[in-house]
Amino acid sequence: MACFSLAWIEQLLVWVVVIVAVVAILKLLVPFVLGQLGGAGTIVARILEIALWAFVAILVIYFAFAVISCLISGGLPLLPHR
Repeated sequence: MACFSLAWIEQLLVWVVVIVAVVAILKLLVPFVLGQLGGAGTIVARILEIALWAFVAILVIYFAFAVISCLISGGLPLLPHR
């Protein structure tokens, strides 16, 4: 699969939708579940939210370097073959 083919863009968009949906669900559920613990639950919820955004940032960095790799060498596509 070429780096910027339609199949590559399709897979990229599917992964973006999946990641955004998981982040949105976790942002709804984590405070609700941990809110039952009181003050300690809100602190844990904030820590998990920070960790979640750190994970999203890591995915963005991975994507940026994959695109740079495709532009420079035409090598390694971002996502594996189906």
